[in-house]
Amino acid sequence: MATKQSLKAAPRARTGSGRLNQMRREGWIPSVIYGRGTESKNLKVDTKIFNELLAHSSSENILINLDIEGEGTRLAFLQSIQHDPLSGAPVHADFLAIDEKTPITAHIPVHLNGEAIGVKTGGLLEQYIHALEITCLPNDLPNTIEIDVTALGEGASLHIGDVTLPDGVRATHGDDVVIAHLGKPAAAISEEAATA
Repeated sequence: MATKQSLKAAPRARTGSGRLNQMRREGWIPSVIYGRGTESKNLKVDTKIFNELLAHSSSENILINLDIEGEGTRLAFLQSIQHDPLSGAPVHADFLAIDEKTPITAHIPVHLNGEAIGVKTGGLLEQYIHALEITCLPNDLPNTIEIDVTALGEGASLHIGDVTLPDGVRATHGDDVVIAHLGKPAAAISEEAATA
């Protein structure tokens, strides 16, 4: 299950693109916290510390003990990050104030483990879903979804319904959605077409 990270934040009064860009140049990422029982507040977090937190996490969906200067610590969920379109650097972060009894929705990385039987016989494994949308209580949030594909044969598909999710975790999409498919290699398909 995901561990809670700690992050310090400070209130910010500045708004407007010019002032926010100045804040970014000073080493801050503008952010906001909102959610049940919390008035929406403009915050700022240290860019270097925030980037380190992201670098050590398997996804951008992180549980955070957000220590807000002058207000104390709040449990928050990193709801979304806006990235600079050119550099990819975070330019804004949204935190959702939560409690441990309220379900959250997150996108969790999907890792396919093992070598499928169908790959050994020349098939090609294609993964369609790299992050699975799930709902769960904060304490049940997994870091990743690990799926063993060793039994997957050529022509077989792996569906959401085939995956055993951790206790308390539910996929938001239907059981029939395909996560991965083991198809024939392109050479075999063109050979079959030529024969036909």
